[in-house]
Amino acid sequence: MNLGEMLAGKRVLVTGASSGLGENFARLAAGCGAKLVIAARRKERLDALADGLVRLGSPQVSVVAMDVASEASIEEAFAAIDASGEMLDVVVNNAGIGTVSPALATPTRDFDSVMTTNVRGVWLVAVQAARRWKEAGRGGSIINIASIQGERVRPGIAPYSTSKAAVIHMTRSLALEWARYGIRVNAIEPGYIGTEMTEGIGDTEHGRALIDRIPMRRLGTPEELNGLLLLLATEAGSWMTGACVPVDGGHLCASL
Repeated sequence: MNLGEMLAGKRVLVTGASSGLGENFARLAAGCGAKLVIAARRKERLDALADGLVRLGSPQVSVVAMDVASEASIEEAFAAIDASGEMLDVVVNNAGIGTVSPALATPTRDFDSVMTTNVRGVWLVAVQAARRWKEAGRGGSIINIASIQGERVRPGIAPYSTSKAAVIHMTRSLALEWARYGIRVNAIEPGYIGTEMTEGIGDTEHGRALIDRIPMRRLGTPEELNGLLLLLATEAGSWMTGACVPVDGGHLCASL
């Protein structure tokens, strides 16, 4: 049995599924036969994604509106998920935002917004899922989407780097606390991936210089995260918890 087959029939929640990596993870789970729940603020994009997946032969797709910056919104989304009578098996904690500006020019509200979404939102979603699994006496898998920016830094994105470092440490802390309940918590640390957010990066001198610093000399693709996600989501990774794994073309290995 391959990793994709091991995900078949599992109920999988993907947050931030309206674009980018979240949309890719949603397509992956649906293609593997998972019972998919997609969540984000932009419900119209979720509806369009769900319609497309159903047309491709994935009938088990449901949509919930969720703003991870709002605890009430998260609680309402989980209540809607509960209403189906079937528990989640996997949570892909993907929703996140970023800002680009020098630290001295970054308004406090922008810092707060990044931390609220990228740290507090990840915490709240993880706790909602883990509480249900613990009360039911069963395990589950939480996969937080962090970043290599949580390990190394570059100028202009201090709030984002700070938030992803917090997600990495949170992942390890929650893994330690919840291992006894059979709840696994791991993180993927993507490097620079070709998505809507990085479109056109190779068209600028700065962007080309950044790509040249990646040992593999190219951006990654969202699909190149899929193998690790399947490992962490399935019983193939049943003894993995607290792992924070970079997928970055060797970027973290690059010399300073």
